[in-house]
Amino acid sequence: MASTTLQRLTLVLLTAWSGHSFAARPFVTDDARLTNAKSCQLESWSRAYKSSNEFWVLPACNITGNFEITAGSGVATNVGQPSTNDFILQGKTLFRELTTNGWGWGLALGRVNHPDIAPGPNLLGNTYAYIPISLSTNNDKAIFHTNVGWLKDKATHAHRATWGLGAEIQASPRILLIAESFGDHKTKPYWQIGARYSVIPNFFQLDTTMGQQFNGTTETRWISFGLRLTPEKIF
Repeated sequence: MASTTLQRLTLVLLTAWSGHSFAARPFVTDDARLTNAKSCQLESWSRAYKSSNEFWVLPACNITGNFEITAGSGVATNVGQPSTNDFILQGKTLFRELTTNGWGWGLALGRVNHPDIAPGPNLLGNTYAYIPISLSTNNDKAIFHTNVGWLKDKATHAHRATWGLGAEIQASPRILLIAESFGDHKTKPYWQIGARYSVIPNFFQLDTTMGQQFNGTTETRWISFGLRLTPEKIF
């Protein structure tokens, strides 16, 4: 992106993602799970910083049963500056499916396109890859996630090793608590805490989080609100 702040926001999203994953909302650290087979899901959220805001829409489909494609876009606005857009394409597969009291892992590859810093028909931007690993304990009441990845930024030609650690705790049948930390080998890490509420179990969820860079200024602090639609099967 054109501004330093927007570049930082993109790095936050891609540290383990994403997904946003791109991880299942409201996580940045991704999990070893996919969208329901023969179905699609929709995730959308807004994130507000002190001097900027962003809004994302990310549909994802799993047509084959073990290959999920995410394609979406985001709009970011800094105070006093015009809005900029990002476009995202990601593929993800699993080599071991996560089961109750078991573990799973997979691989995700993706690209974020920044029209304002990469003009031309291809709009090439950040390229990234990561391995998501998840561990289920206590009959899925506590699930832990870790990501190890790589990111290349086209604008700076910089390579970064990325990582993420997250935990989801089932506080009640409809409330999921989340906590995570994520970052790369060149910058201070970030933290995020929040919760997801199942309005309609296994179909419609709402979430909210707050986070900040460790020892960061108030400019790195955010609050987010999101929703997730996960139909069981549509194909």
